[in-house]
Amino acid sequence: MKKHYKTMVGAGYRYGIVILLALGILGLNSCKKNFEKYDTDNTGVSVYDPGLVFPGIQTALFGEEGNYQLDQNLNADCYSGYMMSPDPFRGNVNNLTYSLVDGWNQQIFIDGYTTSLFAINALAKAGTKNSAPDKWAVALILKVETMHRITDKYGPIAYSAAGKTLINTPYDDQKSVYNQFFLQLDTAVANLNTFIKANPGKTPFAPYDLVYGGDYTKWLKLANSLRLRLAMHIVKIDPTTAQAQAVKALDVASGGVLTTNDDNAGIAGGSYHNPLNVISTSWSDISLGAPMESYLVGYKDPRLASMASPATDPRFAGTYKGIRIGTAVTSKPGYSGYSILNINTDIAATRTGFASGSPMLFMTAGEVWFLKAEAALRGWTGAGDVQTDYNTGITTSMAQWGVNAGNYTGDATSKPIAYVDPSNAANNSPALSTITVAWDASASNEQKLERIITQKWIAMFPEGQEAWTEYRRTGYPKLFPVVINNSGGTIDTQIQIRRLAYPASEYTTNGAEVQKAVQALGGPDNGGTRVWWDVNKANF
Repeated sequence: MKKHYKTMVGAGYRYGIVILLALGILGLNSCKKNFEKYDTDNTGVSVYDPGLVFPGIQTALFGEEGNYQLDQNLNADCYSGYMMSPDPFRGNVNNLTYSLVDGWNQQIFIDGYTTSLFAINALAKAGTKNSAPDKWAVALILKVETMHRITDKYGPIAYSAAGKTLINTPYDDQKSVYNQFFLQLDTAVANLNTFIKANPGKTPFAPYDLVYGGDYTKWLKLANSLRLRLAMHIVKIDPTTAQAQAVKALDVASGGVLTTNDDNAGIAGGSYHNPLNVISTSWSDISLGAPMESYLVGYKDPRLASMASPATDPRFAGTYKGIRIGTAVTSKPGYSGYSILNINTDIAATRTGFASGSPMLFMTAGEVWFLKAEAALRGWTGAGDVQTDYNTGITTSMAQWGVNAGNYTGDATSKPIAYVDPSNAANNSPALSTITVAWDASASNEQKLERIITQKWIAMFPEGQEAWTEYRRTGYPKLFPVVINNSGGTIDTQIQIRRLAYPASEYTTNGAEVQKAVQALGGPDNGGTRVWWDVNKANF
């Protein structure tokens, strides 16, 4: 594990510093009273040229290896059931055994706030809202995509006031944050629709775009798809708003949603490369999770060989063998012969559809078809037919991974398999689900939801943040509980971890506001407290 020792400061102080830095970079003085007028240096090159700002905002969604490992890999990627580390970090007393490591989890705040939000706020200060509303639309989409990951990890966050105060930056409750997300997506969609109508085929954002090569029609689809994702997050806590926002997202007049793999959103270009390849192969810090083995081997899923490499341990070489979360892994090479991820490092390969999984995907057409399937199951306007959406989600994902679906969608017999750990029988577990692949129109709505979310989970691999969110929201797919629980009783083994705790540095530098955030959270600041949308009640 690469260690990244960065000083973590509180939200209020941190934002004050970066805003002062922004002013200094822009050369503001008593003769330069208008920030928007003086956003250029004496060479005539804009300090906030999108070529300097936007690539960084896009790559900061995931970051390079060390940042990504702390931002997502050693939390959500493993909590989702996708992965588990074969490395006994801190003597197995770490995030993966529910002993949350503050020094790891504070990196999420550093990257989300001081990297992404700072740059986006600087664009706003430089007048991008008015001078380039099309580019501002992209900034808002990236802002929502970045910050929904943070609020979904923690709950209440500093959002509306972020960057506006020097100290004591207020936190917003999560409902307020989500309402702001929807309003910001409103602006982004309106701006893009206006630009596309007035400038058909033009791509002024192309030189700065690591996602879509400047195609605003695809950014528009992404905005609508992101709205649909966020709407589904809140369906149990606020079904009225969820339905209204989903229907808005599915209205074809708004520009449509992601439908084919050519629409997939991922970071690729420049010198950026997929950090999971290095973390899994060069560092040997991450392996396949046991649930992936249980479901994909059980279903005889043709995507498995594209997603993971067979085990190399002589005891079971050539098979696919995952590691169960919370396993007491021994010093390397104890579990290093288990299956690792099959991540292609060639970013340039098969850009269309991002086959081979090489770019860092953050939303795919496959996910959106399953969002539509759930919307159709709930009877929402514009969602289509639930079985058609479900099957299309599967076949779209199969195509993304470059495999033939065959009779997969018609398989009504294959089920997840039990997990057997050849290194320690104490980790063994029977299969937790009996759900099959083939659509069953006679099943209950709850069974239909499990089927949809289970296949959605497979299709979203390896994007663990959204997979963990969906598990918490729905309880699906059914995941093996943690083997060793070092939370001291604050996290229930069977219910599993629900959130991350706020960094200690936030208490030090922004303590009063963090205490208010905890009050809004409605429970103690630990991994056992549910975030706002995570409601413990039946799905239907």
